[in-house]
Amino acid sequence: IVHAVTRKVCEFYLEANRRFFKQAGDLVDGFFFGNDFGTQNTLIVGLEQFNEFIMPWFRQFTAQGRQYNYQVVLHSCGAIYDVIDQIINAGVNCIHPIQAKAAKMDAQTLSDSFKGRVTFMGGIDAQHLMSEGKPDEIKADVRRVKAILGPGLIVSPSHEAILPNVPPENVEALVMAALER
Repeated sequence: IVHAVTRKVCEFYLEANRRFFKQAGDLVDGFFFGNDFGTQNTLIVGLEQFNEFIMPWFRQFTAQGRQYNYQVVLHSCGAIYDVIDQIINAGVNCIHPIQAKAAKMDAQTLSDSFKGRVTFMGGIDAQHLMSEGKPDEIKADVRRVKAILGPGLIVSPSHEAILPNVPPENVEALVMAALER
């Protein structure tokens, strides 16, 4: 049943993408897709289930984006360290959002294992720092993460959006530090 439902949903999106990509052509630079594969501590399913149910379709979506010469950006919150090699080997150019406080997703661990093989987007803690920190703390963390992961880093919070509890001055601090050379 899981295979049948997954096939139906994924085939729908593959066809929708094909139609969109055909119309968009070179007006689009990247294909941003995905879903949350991880929890705070590990993958949302076991590695065996991940490889059986997710990776075959994931490879098809990635190949589809590459077929149209798009940069492929994966969105997945959570602790996905254990499958990053597979994700890179499938053709992903960038991983978003680098949930900084999830297990093994800190900047240093990612740099030690994957720097130069993929671009990272995120890495600035959205769970606590962006909402509770002071602007100087945020600037310091942006500088730290840039030093570890740069230049293969797109600075952003470790969430897909600026959450409503983040003070505007903290967003400004993130932007100002990201723009520093």
